[in-house]
Amino acid sequence: MDTSDRFQIAIDRDARVPLAGQIHNAIGKAIREGRLAPGARLPSWRDLAAQLGVARGTVRAAYERLIDEQLLVPAGAAGTFVSRHGIPAPPPPSPGDTAPVPDLIQRFSAKPLVFQMGVPGQDTFPATVWSRLFAQAARETAAGPMGYPDPRGEARLREQIAAYLALARGLACSPAQILITTGYSGALNLVIRALGLEGQAAWMEDPGFPLTRRALALAGMRLVHVPVDAQGLDVEAGVRAAPEAALAVVTPGQQAPLGVTMAPARRRALLDWAARQGAWIVEDDFLSELQLRGRAAPALAALDDAGRVLHIGTFSKTLSPVLRLGFIVVPAAKARHFTEVAACLAPAPASAPQLALAEFIAQGHYLRHLRRMKRLYAARRDALTACLARSPLHASPAMAGLAVRLALPDGADDTDIARRALDHGMAPGALSNWYVSMPARPGLMLAVSNVSEQTVEADCRTLARLIHGKG
Repeated sequence: MDTSDRFQIAIDRDARVPLAGQIHNAIGKAIREGRLAPGARLPSWRDLAAQLGVARGTVRAAYERLIDEQLLVPAGAAGTFVSRHGIPAPPPPSPGDTAPVPDLIQRFSAKPLVFQMGVPGQDTFPATVWSRLFAQAARETAAGPMGYPDPRGEARLREQIAAYLALARGLACSPAQILITTGYSGALNLVIRALGLEGQAAWMEDPGFPLTRRALALAGMRLVHVPVDAQGLDVEAGVRAAPEAALAVVTPGQQAPLGVTMAPARRRALLDWAARQGAWIVEDDFLSELQLRGRAAPALAALDDAGRVLHIGTFSKTLSPVLRLGFIVVPAAKARHFTEVAACLAPAPASAPQLALAEFIAQGHYLRHLRRMKRLYAARRDALTACLARSPLHASPAMAGLAVRLALPDGADDTDIARRALDHGMAPGALSNWYVSMPARPGLMLAVSNVSEQTVEADCRTLARLIHGKG
């Protein structure tokens, strides 16, 4: 574990305290304050001495004193570690350590809970195949040239994504139009920065993804909340409210959270508006081919003749959000400009995961993985809907079958129910959090990805008790 960002040792050669004492005090304080976690590995005597510009014996004396105080534990050639015992508990997290979007993410780096939205099944990740490919990619990266990588991302991955999009999404594009990003958030940030959209008006679906809404607001954009109905975004309502908007962010394939597919007439109206106004459209293709009902509609960008659509995809829902890998397809006329902005402000993430993903797709593992996930998720959805059908709760499919939308009795507080469900190991999403200008509709979104067929009956009973105020 790299501890260099957890504490710093300031050496004062004019101080009365010996150098070994200064090192001892700095490390001991970092351990007691929780900045060095139990089990953290410290630099070797040689490495720390070189960093501080002192003799190795000075560092050794400081370490030995900390070992005597049972704050450090020696492990021979393996190194020296912070003790796991006898250290005061670190202080509680400050407000800045909490999740910035608690209605979507309760805790960072934590195992997803039952019904939690936006995460794949924890038992679906192809760990064996991925580990082999990642190790191979890591060796290749380590042995490769030590120059700056392409800010657009690895060419092999961009080529594989271009081929996949042509096959699965009906979108013809060249690898030069694709930029690899740190997930959806990284792609959205790149769009706003590259097109200079800060401070302008943006259409936002209502209901719509809260994180997108928050991101656009942080960029200083003026949000125009456009209603969504059974045909998708109501383009005429958007034109009436803000015809001059510079951006529209849509989920035309599987609307989040209602799951409807944007009708062909609405798609054409949206594209015509963008071409007429010189506006841009961000197509958030968050589920790609991963839907359980029928085949996904072609991408909106596949119909774009005017070069106004920016297609964003991610592997967070299909593989893992831990990878932090997404991509954006930009119009050909904007490819060079986006490359320049990426090189200066938002270059692609590390090469090893990209190369591993490129091989994962090239060897056919990705399509096989999607087929397997669809079978598993369909079985979990069926188990959940069968369970709810035996209860008085009214449920309907949502998010292309990957979630169930649960209607609540009039007057129910869905945010309170969702909050209390956390104490029972469940994380249903409060539907009202997705609405802004339209009347909030109390309901719960129940994702099926981490539903267990063995415990679904008990989970439904617990949820029913919470809804009726008995939990």
